[in-house]
Amino acid sequence: MRPLTLQRFRPAYCALSLVVLLSACGGAGGEEIGAVDTVFKLIGPDHKIVVEAYDDPKVSGVTCYVSRAKTGGIKGAFGVAEDKAEASIACRQTGLIVFGGKPLDKQEEMFSERISLLFKKLRVVRMVDTKRNTLVYLTYSDRVIEGSPQNSVTAVPVPAGTVIPVK
Repeated sequence: MRPLTLQRFRPAYCALSLVVLLSACGGAGGEEIGAVDTVFKLIGPDHKIVVEAYDDPKVSGVTCYVSRAKTGGIKGAFGVAEDKAEASIACRQTGLIVFGGKPLDKQEEMFSERISLLFKKLRVVRMVDTKRNTLVYLTYSDRVIEGSPQNSVTAVPVPAGTVIPVK
């Protein structure tokens, strides 16, 4: 009988380390509001569409709801699946709109979240339309090499009399 050594457990240790690393690499993520299954998978989670809420970190009183596909199966369970590039966004006034102490950039990335292991991200960009006193939010995905032209846009009008502070 061979003695128990670290060398015998090395493959299992490496696999466990990889799983822990991959699960720690998740994006910032929003608050999941709900999800619907779209494809049944015998092994691993089903493919689904998730709806997540993201509060604008620089504008209190504005929340963006993003719906997107999430890949299931074995790859999805281990966090190595590449999610589809399609996403939809709807931002709404959910309270009194208050701007933090600093002026907003005319265009700024509000948040991003990875949708593949390494190269693909879902992004939401906030733009300020000063002429119409409106905040415009755009969602799209990009890759290191090439992005996707698929996008979605929404706008939140700021109440009259409230000036959007812009740099």
